[in-house]
Amino acid sequence: MEEKKKVNIKSIIILVLAIVLIGVLGSGLYVVHLNEYVTVRRFGKIINIATEPGMHFKMPLIDDTQSISAKTIIFDIPQSDVITKDKKSMITDTYVLWKVSDPLKYVQTLNALSARAEERIEASVYNATKNAISSMTQDEVIEARGEHLTSLITRESDSDMSGYGITIVQAQIKALDLPDDNKQAVYERMISERNNIAASYKAEGDAEAQKIHNGTDKQVAILKAQAQKKAAVLEAEGESAYMATLSQAYDTEEKADFYNYIRGLDALKASLVGDKTIVLDKNSELARILIGDFN
Repeated sequence: MEEKKKVNIKSIIILVLAIVLIGVLGSGLYVVHLNEYVTVRRFGKIINIATEPGMHFKMPLIDDTQSISAKTIIFDIPQSDVITKDKKSMITDTYVLWKVSDPLKYVQTLNALSARAEERIEASVYNATKNAISSMTQDEVIEARGEHLTSLITRESDSDMSGYGITIVQAQIKALDLPDDNKQAVYERMISERNNIAASYKAEGDAEAQKIHNGTDKQVAILKAQAQKKAAVLEAEGESAYMATLSQAYDTEEKADFYNYIRGLDALKASLVGDKTIVLDKNSELARILIGDFN
């Protein structure tokens, strides 16, 4: 009985030791997930940073691990008031896309605390925004809003945050507004400028239309003059041809007398239209045609 009891105690001890050993060995394993960094510290000093997803090994009971997100994070920065080059106030509302690109610097400078990181990002983006806007007039800021202004702010803030192991993917002004007391004056100026541009376009259009109209009138006048000239030439040529034809038809005295005779009859016929009486001088051409030559 005593011997059986010793065997049971020995089995329990072996089981406990096996469990402890499994626990110790298990504490030496850690997992790196996708979009994650894991730092390994030994006595507070970073000895390794695991970036590849999967199972990894560390010294059991000695090494500690710390997970750091490698995802792109969106951070909404509170509204801030900035001054333009021409001393006008503007209100900016900005958001930032950022991520950890150097986990060692991130841990060394910010102890991998996202709250401290976002405090530093807010200050950096504000300074970059202030520098960009203070170098422009209010009109230039309004014109540059969008891609150009985003590029300026992103580039400067990213350069500043690189020393903290952070990359600023994008610093985008989502709203650029004016203080209430300035809005109406700016809107009225913008409306006036747009009206001036519209009036300029209309004047240019009217001038171009008048130019086209004048050109058309000139072209019509030229074509009309050319047509009249051509008609006069054709008429003169026709008259010339007609006279030439008459000359050829009545080039003898007999033909000329016959022509005069026919012309006289035509004239008499035209005169006798209707109920009329004609009194002729005996020496007239018509009298000679009707009763013969008196001489």
